[in-house]
Amino acid sequence: MAEKTDLASAYRRLKSPNIKTRKRALKIIHEHKRYKRNM
Repeated sequence: MAEKTDLASAYRRLKSPNIKTRKRALKIIHEHKRYKRNM
């Protein structure tokens, strides 16, 4: 099962106890912000 890469899922994943998961979630959020600024 592939994990979702939308913003809502990323924010939910930040509360995860898993460090790798949290880091991946942060990356998704940062990319979303960068994308929004370029629009």
